[in-house]
Amino acid sequence: MTSPTPHAPPGHDGDLPRSQSATTHARPAGPAQQSVPSKDRSRRPWSARRIPAALAASLILLAAGALLFEVIWIRTGHRATAWWTTLTAELATRPLGNVWVLTGAAFAAALGLWLVILALTPGLRTQLPLRVPADSHGRMRAVLERKGAALLLRDAAMRVPGVSTAQVRVRRRRVTVRAGVGFRDTADVKDDLTDSLRREERDQLALARPPRLRVRVRRSTK
Repeated sequence: MTSPTPHAPPGHDGDLPRSQSATTHARPAGPAQQSVPSKDRSRRPWSARRIPAALAASLILLAAGALLFEVIWIRTGHRATAWWTTLTAELATRPLGNVWVLTGAAFAAALGLWLVILALTPGLRTQLPLRVPADSHGRMRAVLERKGAALLLRDAAMRVPGVSTAQVRVRRRRVTVRAGVGFRDTADVKDDLTDSLRREERDQLALARPPRLRVRVRRSTK
């Protein structure tokens, strides 16, 4: 005769369903476990440079195709065209110090420098990178247009008591705000306006590289 199995105490896991038993062991993530925005992972997006690449490829293809066609045309026993004869004669007779030779060399150097700059710079200067979570591993990208950032900061400036007009100019490294004061002391309005814009920039914009803030206030004449 087997003895009955004793019942578990009310607080034991044996009386709880499997899902509730697992819940009792879970701990909420503390502040140290939450993802913190990282500035190092937020990078500027790189432009595809489709238009410059298409122009450069078209020019190179056109020049190479014309030269190749002329070489094949001459090698097959035909007479050289007029532009080829003129070009070879000019290159053979003109000295290196000629103005046209120097102009062509300067144009080629400027074009090459422009292509190098396009290859080494990201472009898209109107887009500002935003902060991304530290656990995104570089897979998340977020940007904000300068015009959108200027509108958000302008709305924040207009909410400050005493500000009647506001003009915001956003650049990559600086934000310039010009505000007109209708009432209150201009020094007090400037302090409140600076604090409000910094909070807006930190909480709403969340820029990866916050630009320097420059605030100018003046008494409104209207």
